Amino acid sequence: MPQRVRGVIAPGKGAPVRIETIVVPDPGPGEAVVKVQACGVCHTDLHYREGGINDEFPFLLGHEAAGIVESVGDGVTEVAPGDFVILNWRAVCGQCRACRRGRPQYCFNTHNAEQKMTLEDGTELSAALGIGAFADKTLVAAGQCTKVDPAASPAAAGLLGCGVMAGLGAAVNTGAVSRGDTVAVIGCGGVGSAAVMGARLAGAARIIAVDIDDNKLATALRLGATHSVNSRAGDPVAAIQELTGGNGADVVIEAVGRPETYKQAFYARDLAGTVVLVGVPTPEMKLELPLLDVFGRGGALKSSWYGDCLPSRDFPMLIDLYLQGRLDLDAFVSETIPLDGVEEAFVRMHKGEVLRSVVVF
Repeated sequence: MPQRVRGVIAPGKGAPVRIETIVVPDPGPGEAVVKVQACGVCHTDLHYREGGINDEFPFLLGHEAAGIVESVGDGVTEVAPGDFVILNWRAVCGQCRACRRGRPQYCFNTHNAEQKMTLEDGTELSAALGIGAFADKTLVAAGQCTKVDPAASPAAAGLLGCGVMAGLGAAVNTGAVSRGDTVAVIGCGGVGSAAVMGARLAGAARIIAVDIDDNKLATALRLGATHSVNSRAGDPVAAIQELTGGNGADVVIEAVGRPETYKQAFYARDLAGTVVLVGVPTPEMKLELPLLDVFGRGGALKSSWYGDCLPSRDFPMLIDLYLQGRLDLDAFVSETIPLDGVEEAFVRMHKGEVLRSVVVF
């Protein structure tokens, strides 16, 4: 029968979040109910609260999560009750043209649970990224559950569900950073710092962290950057070129999502180098570049959506690296907080005081 649990709701545009009682239905065909153990506070949740995604209020926030499968619906075979899982928002369909061409990481028809979670009065909730994990339990499509080694810390593992995977994947999957490459990362918040870690994991010889905040630069250096550039102190393009023998970086990862920083990334790359946009722009932003420069510099201009990850492939592998001590996911957990601490965590995140606040249940 349906269960009643606590959940964090964004009731309207710009309104503070609040805890409400959420009704979670029994899982239907292809669905699963997950008991949430930890969920990171991500910028995307704040975007939902501010109406920056859509206006389908009220939202059940939270999506960077890990937990235990409690029950599954008919036809579910990939996970079972008791499995420790990371929740993802790329439940591949297996049938679209990308999936049929063997490229499920680009699935064009990802899906969520068919049923809706509701408030007690029956008001349907829009689950953030189809997950809604700022709740004791949540209903998701079974394909959104990726089974991983239960030895992993839920607070660290859940971060692979969004921001850390986006940054790591921007370097490893989209940017295809390889041994000996030079890499620059512009913007060293949670996603940019994860891109630094990904570049290090891939064997980059030189990793240049760029930001306007010395604290973020210090964190990037701890996570694997070899050099740092405070772009308030001067032209970051010139600084990157100076650190790469006048050539520019092989791969430049833009983790801010602004036209100004994208232009810096474009001109800071080597000839035939790669630019990866993983920062999320707003709808009104425009970019203007001389077409001759786009042609003449060659290389590749890419965007990275969810780090071009395939959860079933990437999550277990990254958790194995974490358990081997080769991937320090714990470094991203700045603090653990209770469920009623989300609104205050948004403030600290907006000020750049944390990499991630994580709700622990």
